Amino acid sequence: MGSRSGAARQEKSGGARPARRRLSVDRRREELMAAALELFSRRDAEDVSIDDVASAAGASRALVYHYFGGKQELYVAALKSAAAQLEARLKPQGNGRPLDELALGLGRYFDFVEEHAAGFAALLKGGPANRSGEIGEIVDSVRHRLLRLIMRQMRVEEPGPALRITLRSWIASVETAGLDWLEHRDIERPTLERMLVDHMVALLGVAANHDPQVDEILKELVRDQLL
Repeated sequence: MGSRSGAARQEKSGGARPARRRLSVDRRREELMAAALELFSRRDAEDVSIDDVASAAGASRALVYHYFGGKQELYVAALKSAAAQLEARLKPQGNGRPLDELALGLGRYFDFVEEHAAGFAALLKGGPANRSGEIGEIVDSVRHRLLRLIMRQMRVEEPGPALRITLRSWIASVETAGLDWLEHRDIERPTLERMLVDHMVALLGVAANHDPQVDEILKELVRDQLL
């Protein structure tokens, strides 16, 4: 009788609930963060609820709170994960000519953009309210890593104002290009990456008219490419 009544209860409830997969702590956290990043890439963080994340990850609301404590903690953890993965791609890979190294770095950057679209979009999208405090520090850490990498490639220890503004402006252009490419994908990646390298040279050319440091750097870049 017990087994029959149990079966009857299952029929009334639409069948047995599928068994939840047993995952390691790290794997479960990764799944929750991946689900969160996907949601945060499409909607403002304020519009995403814990229930939304739990549903997208196939987990319970209680489980999300168990691992992260709340939505802000989950948001920060998810963005930190995306930032760490992107920064890992930006580690120097060689000691070739500066513009060649810049092109290689862009290739790794756009590898991340393509393979982790949700993480990239979530990292860079959002209004000013989402870019202060710890969230702003996460985004800025990626930009500072990219800035230091470019300075190293150009053999510059301390940029003057003109060079600093030029490089930060170019980084903003790369970010915008990445988001636009994800949205439209109507230009081939190699073409976009070459265009961004040319964009760097063009920006340096403009700044060189106003600053001797940039003028000397640009001349060295040109000499290196001719060797």
